Amino acid sequence: MPRPCSKRLAPTMFQAAMTTEFRYMLDIFVLIYLDDILVYSRSLDEHVEHLRTVLEQLRQTKYKANHDKCEFMRQELDYLGHYVTPQGIRPLGDKIEVIRVRPEPTNTTEVRSFMGLAGYYQRLITEYSRIAAPLARSQLPKVPFLFNDEACRSFQTLKTAMLMAPVLSIYDPTLPTRVTTDASDYGIEAVLEQHDGNDWHPVEYFSHKVPPINSLDDARKKELLAFMMTLKRWRHFLLGRRRFTWVTDNNSLTYYKMQDTVSSTIG
Repeated sequence: MPRPCSKRLAPTMFQAAMTTEFRYMLDIFVLIYLDDILVYSRSLDEHVEHLRTVLEQLRQTKYKANHDKCEFMRQELDYLGHYVTPQGIRPLGDKIEVIRVRPEPTNTTEVRSFMGLAGYYQRLITEYSRIAAPLARSQLPKVPFLFNDEACRSFQTLKTAMLMAPVLSIYDPTLPTRVTTDASDYGIEAVLEQHDGNDWHPVEYFSHKVPPINSLDDARKKELLAFMMTLKRWRHFLLGRRRFTWVTDNNSLTYYKMQDTVSSTIG
């Protein structure tokens, strides 16, 4: 029996309400997923102030926090399938074990299940779209299931990429930041990195499939599209920064610097 519309929409409505109430704190020192509120800070004194602000906001908006489910002053914690520490973010150990023992899929349903798991962790995987493309084709609707050698290599490479995924750094608005983008026949790939004084470390990877390139002009457009999509993806990190670096290996983009006007598509 289908649930009433109001019950089906309840999680979405609650998420929207929480996002509205905490909009001035989001991605500054607060993350929210439904009724899970994560407060993060650089120091203990700052954390106490952040907690006071969050709890006061809950009081004013008449939300109640369940004391038995609250954890305070944690240096490390599990959050939405990830293990978060001051050193960075990585998948939970039990999730890694599920990936390690996962057998090869034997039907479309099993492919979709694996792709759902891989997709959830794609922010930790470089070139996800390229690696996953053959496997994604084997789950297309109204297409007979075919797990050929190409799909098998895709499956094994994805497993290895997830098992060997790097620890992602936690974004710090005070550190030098760069965005590296690349567009190919497979789609758009990007990585957001920050420099800690010694080296560049990944904060997040981004991958998106787009139509194939069929001309030089399309290649230029795709490189610009890659940049615009990454700006949209990471706007909560990049918006308001005085400076960040964009790295691309597409020299043909200099074509647009020499034009007095650009097409409406580019604009």
